[in-house]
Amino acid sequence: MEYIIFLVSMAALIKGADFVIEEAEKIAFHYNISSFIIGATIVALGTSLPEMAASVFASAHSKSDLAVSNVIGSNIFNIALVLGVVFFIAKKMEPIRDMFADDSSWALFPILIFLVVGFDGEISRFEGFIYILMMGAYVMFLFNNASDVLIGEVDEELKKEPFDWKSTAMLLGGGFVLVIAGANFAIQSASQIARNFGVSEWIIGLLLVALGTSLPELVVSIRAAKKKNADMIIGNIIGSNVANFTMVLGAAAMVNPLKVDFNENAFDIMTALILTVMLVFVTANKLYNRSTGIVFLLMLILVLNNSFVAFVN
Repeated sequence: MEYIIFLVSMAALIKGADFVIEEAEKIAFHYNISSFIIGATIVALGTSLPEMAASVFASAHSKSDLAVSNVIGSNIFNIALVLGVVFFIAKKMEPIRDMFADDSSWALFPILIFLVVGFDGEISRFEGFIYILMMGAYVMFLFNNASDVLIGEVDEELKKEPFDWKSTAMLLGGGFVLVIAGANFAIQSASQIARNFGVSEWIIGLLLVALGTSLPELVVSIRAAKKKNADMIIGNIIGSNVANFTMVLGAAAMVNPLKVDFNENAFDIMTALILTVMLVFVTANKLYNRSTGIVFLLMLILVLNNSFVAFVN
């Protein structure tokens, strides 16, 4: 029964986030807010709403392993799975924007800071607050430097739809209810699944919760690949990973200080770091091709194999 609850709750969480983003965009268009500002706030942050809801609820239930592994796992899946699949299926990837000069440091710095602040085994509320401030700095960066990428992420078709406050308010409220309820039941059922299989909550968070919360990024990126929008694909992944390590981890730590076991979970944490460094290398050398996609997918296989070994042992 827990497995059905988990699947339904994850679906509700993701669909609720879609409702929130779409209706928030409609409200912004109704008040003639520019596509750039919508992209810099609603869309850029909204794709990490499932991760934030899941990690915050996990933290509220004193389940640090689920909260942190969701962030680590989401970043791994975003690079290894999402970019791996997109680079593999896309015929040609030529971003107009210089992702290395303008964006790659934002992907790397938060995880390096995570290694520092978590070295003592805990991410405190104050350190969580610092992460939130970093998210604010990132949003300021988006406002100043990423207009083309952000405008490309906005669904301009929503402008053509008639605006009705009543239906928008209902869908927006319903979206928040789905996000909150979905996150709550997802965390509870994930914990029960871990107990049933006798594995750690870290493994469940790393695989099940993180994979589920990374699905919006996968859908958005595959859709962008069909439109040959390379800037949007890579920009979306970098933005999502930054939000995971700043907004998501920061909010979860402010709810409850998060315990981090570097010794027990060194492989997954270092894999997330290595993949991020690889992403920086790819952007520096513009290696947006099928070979890179294969390398990323092979890294994903290594993560899954390590988790499977931990699972059976």
